[in-house]
Amino acid sequence: MKKFLSLVLSCSMLLAVGCTNNTGGDLKASTNVTALTSEIQVGGIVRTTMPSEPDHLDPHLSAAADTKAVMNNVFEGLIRFDEKGAFLPQLATDYTVSDDGLQYTFDIRTDVTFHNGEPMTMDDVLYSYKRLSGLNGETPLSSKFQSVTSIEAIDEDTLTFTLSNQDASFLSTLIEPVIPKNYTEQSSKPIGTGPFSFVSYSPAKSIVLKRNDAYYDTTRMASIDEIEFRIMTDESSILMALKSGDLDIAQVLSMSVPALEKDFTMTSFPQNMVQIFALNHDIEPFNDLRVRQAINYAIDKDLIINGVVGGYGSKLYTNASPVMGFWFNDLSQKEPYPYNPEKAKALLEEAGLPNGFTTTIKVPSNYQTHIDTAQVLADMLKQVGITLNIELMEWGTWLDTVYSGGNYETTIIGLAGKLDPHETFVRYQSEYAKNFYHLKSDTYDQLIADGIHETDPDKRAAIYKQAQQFLADEAVAVYIMDPHLIMASKPDLQGYTPYPAPYFDATKLYYIGE
Repeated sequence: MKKFLSLVLSCSMLLAVGCTNNTGGDLKASTNVTALTSEIQVGGIVRTTMPSEPDHLDPHLSAAADTKAVMNNVFEGLIRFDEKGAFLPQLATDYTVSDDGLQYTFDIRTDVTFHNGEPMTMDDVLYSYKRLSGLNGETPLSSKFQSVTSIEAIDEDTLTFTLSNQDASFLSTLIEPVIPKNYTEQSSKPIGTGPFSFVSYSPAKSIVLKRNDAYYDTTRMASIDEIEFRIMTDESSILMALKSGDLDIAQVLSMSVPALEKDFTMTSFPQNMVQIFALNHDIEPFNDLRVRQAINYAIDKDLIINGVVGGYGSKLYTNASPVMGFWFNDLSQKEPYPYNPEKAKALLEEAGLPNGFTTTIKVPSNYQTHIDTAQVLADMLKQVGITLNIELMEWGTWLDTVYSGGNYETTIIGLAGKLDPHETFVRYQSEYAKNFYHLKSDTYDQLIADGIHETDPDKRAAIYKQAQQFLADEAVAVYIMDPHLIMASKPDLQGYTPYPAPYFDATKLYYIGE
């Protein structure tokens, strides 16, 4: 059975304009008639921003959403995803699945070259996926491939993956990129097959990519010549750079909208992200459900959304955004923890903490929204007797200490959306390497195991909705909002397209002229 199908995510991520579901601000770009009647220009340089340093240029070693958003222009897997979340062929042209669901056979493209001019061969494909899965005899680089027992080439353009069990999320793992076999400079001079090639990375300054004029997929050939991603975190600097013409398009905070909306095209949309106030379950008193519930009752999410992001956010109750559509469990009709500080105080007293307690929140210093949210959280928790000390951390340190090491009391971060629900909810599974919440639950683990093995979409969706209910019932964390992206772009720069997973698609950008 040949197929390249996917369930489509909801409308929120499909449009570059609006489709907002927020409690305050509602920003919609006006239709630019000039864009509809003017000529598309080929060429030009686009200057934009990225909010953090890349965590790694080797795509098999990178985990940061900001890095993937940029480098997805450079790297490609056997499949890709479109702006609706559908899976499409990329380095593969087609595939078949065995009747028992345990064997995937792919037809591999034979017309692809890497950015160094070398042809992509079956050896490169085998090398890449065996490296990721650990079937090269070394430590696996990705837990996504744990169900893969063998990867074999049938001939020079046919590849078979054999699984130990049915894995409903397997197709989404093959977005992971193919890189050249035994290339030793991937961490400093990355080489892929994508529509843009890597030019340079200057720490604390920028990543520069240029159009790949030898790109094999003419349907996705970029119009612009080059794109520069400047590493910028200070909102005032971003605002000044836009107004001075030093940036062409950038993500901005709601506070900057009034200063830009007259001269720039402004768009906003949910981004399939979950801003989470995470609690370390290995540390007292967060191992007590009553304390976690108390903290949830003490947080006024509407105030955070309106005060911190100017209303540009969708209130959440669990680790999922409405953007997930088919998989999303809407708990808004019966909000698990409506704002109730008196209820919070009663639960703390019941837990033996009538006078509250003191704790620390570790916040990545490059995300102003998280810093501002942490300050509001501290004010709210103070009202119920909890002192929240704020500790700002450089991004790389936060990744090492909190995300990888799980060494913290509380933290705040945005969890990037995923294309498959397993990738979203496996984050809380007991044995998951990056389960920095330290949730340990046989009940939850079984739900995740059931979800990945269930191939019926409706039954699978029901399982993940149970998982969302579990996260809410157990008050695993405080799930605050999906903070909407607000983009400001010069009127003559068109084509910015949002995706349900990290991707700043430079192939869609183009300039217009009279």
